[in-house]
Amino acid sequence: MITREQAVTLIKKYLKDVDNVRFAVAVEHILKKIAELYGKDQELWGITGLLHNIDYEYCAHNPEKRGMLASQLLEGLLPEKCINAIKANNYIHLDYIPTTSLDKCLIAAVTSAELIIKITKNTESKNISDVHLPIIITKFNDSNFAPTINRNRIALCEDFGMKIEFFLETCLDSLKEISQDIGL
Repeated sequence: MITREQAVTLIKKYLKDVDNVRFAVAVEHILKKIAELYGKDQELWGITGLLHNIDYEYCAHNPEKRGMLASQLLEGLLPEKCINAIKANNYIHLDYIPTTSLDKCLIAAVTSAELIIKITKNTESKNISDVHLPIIITKFNDSNFAPTINRNRIALCEDFGMKIEFFLETCLDSLKEISQDIGL
């Protein structure tokens, strides 16, 4: 498996938009935190989160290719379960059903990070320190807020034993820890 430093080099090679790089770091940190809580391999889960959108800028107009291009780029660099989780993140287009806790956690983490970032950008201060769990729960339950964010993807956290509220709180705390690194 590649190191984090090698993964960062790859990310910067394939993602030119700084916000996409920041998002990759956000998902990495969330997955590492969850791995820590559940006794999973933090390095493995973190690298999976970091590299999950390596093909995003190349597939922005061809969503059916997302994950497949990543799997080709990462072949031999990551264990198969990491590559499968990255493909599972685009299960709607790839016909790859998320089955493992890593698959489901990646999907839930990506979508939770999207929701929390959108909430943060909609606060007056645009600072994540002003975002608290009750705000997130309210926005999670409000289908008019960020209607393109599929809340069912976040609910996958329940498949690996985390209540939605606890999962969202863990994601929020993770993002607050690295707020400077991700521009929030």
